Amino acid sequence: MRSPRLAALELRRFGRGKLPRAALVALLVLPLLYGALYLWSFWDPYGRLDRIPVALVNDDKGAHVGGQRLSAGDDLTEALRRSDTFDWHEVSAAQARAGVEDGTYYLSLTMPADFSEKIASSSGDSPETGALQVRTNDANNYIVGQISRTVFNEVRTAASTKASRSFLDRIFISFSDIHGATVRAANGADQLKGGIGKAKKGSADLADGLKQARSGSGRLAKGVARLDKGAGDLADGSQQVADGTRALADKVNALDKKAGPFLKDNEKTIGDTARLVADSAKGIRGNLDTLVKTAPAAAKGAHAASDALNAIYRARCENAPLPDAACADLKKARTAAADVATIADDLNRLIADQHGDLKKLDASLATLQTQAQALADHAPHLSEDLADAVAKINKLNDGAGKVAAGAVKLHSGLDTASGGASALNTGVGKLTTGAETLNGGMYKLADGSGKLAGGLHDGAGKIPDYDKQDRDRRTQVMADPVQLVSRDLHKAPNYGTGFAPYFIPLSLWVGAMVAYMLITPMNRRALATSAPAWRIALAGWLPVVAVGVLQTVALMSVLHWAIGLQMTRAAGTIGFLFLVAACFAAIVQWLNARFGAAGRILVLALLMLQLTSAGGTYPVQTSPEFFNAIHPFLPMSYIVEALRRLITGGGLGPVWHACVVLVAFTAGALALTAVAARRRQVWTLDRLHPELSL
Repeated sequence: MRSPRLAALELRRFGRGKLPRAALVALLVLPLLYGALYLWSFWDPYGRLDRIPVALVNDDKGAHVGGQRLSAGDDLTEALRRSDTFDWHEVSAAQARAGVEDGTYYLSLTMPADFSEKIASSSGDSPETGALQVRTNDANNYIVGQISRTVFNEVRTAASTKASRSFLDRIFISFSDIHGATVRAANGADQLKGGIGKAKKGSADLADGLKQARSGSGRLAKGVARLDKGAGDLADGSQQVADGTRALADKVNALDKKAGPFLKDNEKTIGDTARLVADSAKGIRGNLDTLVKTAPAAAKGAHAASDALNAIYRARCENAPLPDAACADLKKARTAAADVATIADDLNRLIADQHGDLKKLDASLATLQTQAQALADHAPHLSEDLADAVAKINKLNDGAGKVAAGAVKLHSGLDTASGGASALNTGVGKLTTGAETLNGGMYKLADGSGKLAGGLHDGAGKIPDYDKQDRDRRTQVMADPVQLVSRDLHKAPNYGTGFAPYFIPLSLWVGAMVAYMLITPMNRRALATSAPAWRIALAGWLPVVAVGVLQTVALMSVLHWAIGLQMTRAAGTIGFLFLVAACFAAIVQWLNARFGAAGRILVLALLMLQLTSAGGTYPVQTSPEFFNAIHPFLPMSYIVEALRRLITGGGLGPVWHACVVLVAFTAGALALTAVAARRRQVWTLDRLHPELSL
């Protein structure tokens, strides 16, 4: 019997009964427990650091620098709470200490009371270093402590850089301030030098001008006298206006006392009456329009009715006489119809002749309607409108009184101004004498101002001046002079992707190990025959390879579509894992075939050796020498390296190298299994009575 047929028979056993089927399903799903669950559990721990509770203690009391308030603790607290680094809880120092001890918080960050003060001391005489205090507890979680040290080093560096930039920026600003002040002083000295030259001429002009001013002050005195007379006339006129407005206010107030109560009590009646007039005018206008339109038609109809009755009368009474009583009634009707036609003609002529008057009547009615409606609309407020008018008139009266009083004060002030104009004339004479004395002192100032301007310009050229852009560039460089430029050639998007090359082969090894607990490594029926040993080895290997392929498909489907594993070379990854499953099946088969029950223990031991020496977590160089020594001789070392290139990216050299190694391991294991099969075809005493059975 050929090997594929023997393998098919071996797998067909799992279709007989419910338990074998359940065992086959469990066998296919088992790698998911190792691969998918492990990777899912810490797929992106660094992306979920914001769920880790951390105590934040801000005891900083702040400080003052250059007249400004510095609150470094508050600024840092606000920045940390905005970040997604940890789940920050702002608590007291005692709560933080107790929380880290009992595990409520994984760690704590404390800003001491003098945090801002020490940062501010960098610009003083005794600079000190501010300290951020971190408290961890490895009994809570060792890894969190390691992560926190890295994170807080970045926080410390950022805080230090910010403080340094602030200090350096103040220094550069001081340079700029000194430079600017010196330049302004030099410019001022230049202006002073030029101004002193002009001052001499100006002093002479001042004396001449003061002489002219003395003449003008005399004219001013005369003008003030004329203004004083005009102010008197203004006072008299404004008093007359005030008397008139007072009389008007008295009359209006008296009228308000009489008419105000009547309007207030009859507002509704006035409004209703006005509204009735407006509605009546509107109705009359509508009837006028109707009359103009229907009068001609009515006249025509009246004539038609009169002619019809006249015809009936002639037909019934003159040509074929009816009883006298009937003819009498018909005659009356004919006469009445004729009268109606006559009246309709008269009305039509009246309308035709008087149409212009009707239009005027309609226009007058429209005006009456509008005014009556306006009165109706304002009727509810007539008393308030009257009160507003009275108040305005009273206000006008008060203003007129104030104007009159102001005119009197103006007249009095101009009297005083007249005396002041005379005193001004005397003072201008004294100023003329002083201006002539001032002209003599200008020569000495000219020489000193020239020397001052030259020295200030020389000093300004030696003081640096930085604008904001230059200041920012220099402070950035000086505060953080060394930058780390990092470039990741093939970056794994998250923690789980980086560890997938380690856990995927682990799950496939476990899958092969469990598969050979359900499937015999060598077909017993074939062993009982004289079949070739290599055929027996293949017959025991192929079923597990088929199971391994299905395990690989199931595992990678869940990792990709359920968990989100993205592979740079997806097809290459799947194909390579098929080879891995075949290699692991061959190795596990040989260990079970050669060593029997003890082989299962060896399979587990070999797994432990591969996991510890494959370099799946830390580089193998960081492990003890023993693991470095066995690293090149175990297949998982090559598998992990190849899967990293296939999943994350990079050159394919390690992949082809791993394929060669896996093929060699597979061929070697199958050859050794064939040797074991050959030996198992010969029954010995040890096989009849094994020393160990599992």
